[in-house]
Amino acid sequence: SKPVKRHPRLTARQQEVLGHLADGHSTDQIAAELHLSRETVRNHIRHVLRRLGASSRLEAVAVARRDGIL
Repeated sequence: SKPVKRHPRLTARQQEVLGHLADGHSTDQIAAELHLSRETVRNHIRHVLRRLGASSRLEAVAVARRDGIL
């Protein structure tokens, strides 16, 4: 995935997970790629959604693109 611009409300790991979501990766794919448990990935996604004010993964990616994060 391409480099992401830092977002003040997201940690580096959350931005990394967001980048994988933007690439269409599933929770399992992200977990395997980042060597994390599925539950840890789910937690990161939950925090990303909350911090971006999004109610779905798709909306989070759309908000991130709109705001120039991705």
